[in-house]
Amino acid sequence: MLFSRFHTYFFVSTIQFGKYFLHCKEIKIFAKKDLKIIKMETFKTAFYWLSYAYYLYVFGYASLFKVFQKKSMMDSMMSLGFNKTWTILIGLGELTGVILIVAGLIKPQFRNMGILLLIPFSVGAFTAHMAHQEYQHYYNSLIVCILTVVMLALDNNFKIQL
Repeated sequence: MLFSRFHTYFFVSTIQFGKYFLHCKEIKIFAKKDLKIIKMETFKTAFYWLSYAYYLYVFGYASLFKVFQKKSMMDSMMSLGFNKTWTILIGLGELTGVILIVAGLIKPQFRNMGILLLIPFSVGAFTAHMAHQEYQHYYNSLIVCILTVVMLALDNNFKIQL
């Protein structure tokens, strides 16, 4: 606790009065190290929320297109071998995951539950688009598969214990 208070006071003082301490090499190294840590945390946070937004975008429009039966989506799903009933059920499952992710803005455990619910849909989309050589959709599903793992790894409220 004492170290924490000293560290905070010293760090804030170094930033505020840094120009007066430029001649002291130890202070420069200490301040640079802490600023690098802060920059990395800021980068991770920004990357997490940008990934979150992209994740919502991809699953949001895909689920709504399936639930509201947009013709292009229904034709695409039919070419993959899914009839109308299965397409709507997949859309409802994706929409449930999207709703949980949005609810996760208030309660973080819902966000993780939504991401975990959408894993089978992202892997299924990746597999189906690869098998049918639909490369324009392949990239979105690949990115979403990767972002699933990255977002769970970056989330402070999600832990896997082995």
